[in-house]
Amino acid sequence: MTGLAASLTGCSLLPARAASGSRLYAGALARPDNGFGIGTLAPNGELLWQSPVDSRCHSGCRQPRGNDLVFFERRPGWAFYVLDQHTGARRHKIGAAPGEHFMGHGVFSPDGRWLYATASRYQQGRGLVTVYDAHNAYRRSHEFDLQGIGPHELVLHPDGTTLVVAVGGIRTHPDYDRIKLNLDTMDPAVVLLDRHTGRHLARLRPQHHQQSSRHLSVSPDGDIYVGYQYQGPLHDTPALLARLHRGRWQEIRLPQTTQAALANYISSVVAHPENDLVAAASPVGGTAVVFDGRTGELRAQAEIPDCAGVQALAGGDFLVSSGQGALVRLGARTAPQPMASLPVAWDHHLV
Repeated sequence: MTGLAASLTGCSLLPARAASGSRLYAGALARPDNGFGIGTLAPNGELLWQSPVDSRCHSGCRQPRGNDLVFFERRPGWAFYVLDQHTGARRHKIGAAPGEHFMGHGVFSPDGRWLYATASRYQQGRGLVTVYDAHNAYRRSHEFDLQGIGPHELVLHPDGTTLVVAVGGIRTHPDYDRIKLNLDTMDPAVVLLDRHTGRHLARLRPQHHQQSSRHLSVSPDGDIYVGYQYQGPLHDTPALLARLHRGRWQEIRLPQTTQAALANYISSVVAHPENDLVAAASPVGGTAVVFDGRTGELRAQAEIPDCAGVQALAGGDFLVSSGQGALVRLGARTAPQPMASLPVAWDHHLV
């Protein structure tokens, strides 16, 4: 881990903390007519536009130095959509390669040229990062083998080179719906790899083999936060969050009542770019939390039915979305503030 710490925290490319500024938020949604779409929100919760898509989507990413907004289908993801982030106009629908499906998440390179997406080659149970050329109509370029099963969220480290990938360890197959085929032999991990070469830099495993690594966030300082979905007995309450700080891997346990309220399931984890706060949400438990990323101290807890999506708001608070259409402002110093209630069902992520 010493070399890893040097390569990630000693890099001069790490940005200083900066205000999140005026921004828009996008999320996948289900409409009252049973159709599906992508919608963009203003920071006050106003829905600016909706764009229809052919199937339920999960999460996505915005293109740096460009106008594209990408969202991935889910359960399983046979395609991703490329939209104009200002208008919602569809530019492309890109299908998965034969024998593969997407896993709901992607991230762009800093120049906006390359799109990296998690995928599964499901017959073999191989987890991949697949790479697409955004400057060439999102043509498939190459892939990296993750040496694991069931990758989900991936993020780009502030060094601009390191991809951080949550590998859940759960084998599924589209012919068997959402059945988990290997709970006794799961091998979850967080994998760090070089986005240029695919070289594996580190493989970090949770304490228990059924703590499925699913969601990630990285702070401007380079700290990596991980959210787990525990696949063991319901009466167990293992740590659901972890942090990698300067090469030190540490699991974070919240108070026991909070652990129970999260119901062994984290759908989103987000480190705020303006401070040391981190937020996480559980739709299963209907609970969202804010904690101090340095100490693990719980700073806020709110009951929000079916809450899942989280993103940072300018000023230090977080925006939380729910599958019941609610948008809530959540921070460490004030009571949860309802911002909007819309006739849509938000999926698990905001971007």
